Amino acid sequence: MNDQPGNYQVTKSEQEWRDELGEERYQVLRQAGTERAWTGELLDEGRAGIYTCAACNAELFKSGTKFDSGCGWPSFYESVRPEAVELIEDNSLGMVRTEVRCATCGSHLGHVFPDGFGTPTGDRYCMNSLSLNFEEKPAAE
Repeated sequence: MNDQPGNYQVTKSEQEWRDELGEERYQVLRQAGTERAWTGELLDEGRAGIYTCAACNAELFKSGTKFDSGCGWPSFYESVRPEAVELIEDNSLGMVRTEVRCATCGSHLGHVFPDGFGTPTGDRYCMNSLSLNFEEKPAAE
């Protein structure tokens, strides 16, 4: 999957990733798969906290940036820091999109679209629940 060069802090063999992640998460995170819409367990998560990469635990999104976009996947209007994610042009499936990867390990998270109307950034980071973990934290953190 990681055919573009990257200086990732976390690198493992594909077998190590497969063993650690399990088949379903491996397919999404390491092979750029997509979970079915409306099936992700984090879609309706509403508690205060932080969303981290399911492969390496890097912090990716704050709960305060999550919004209901109606697309069937958890959506955020910005990452926790611009350098937390890597944006890569994706020309698969006969369209041009922007893939979002974890900047720490290069794992596929989802795609970002410039159609987040009503959000402060205008962006919609449409993420796979399988690519994220959630850690509940008080809103002040």
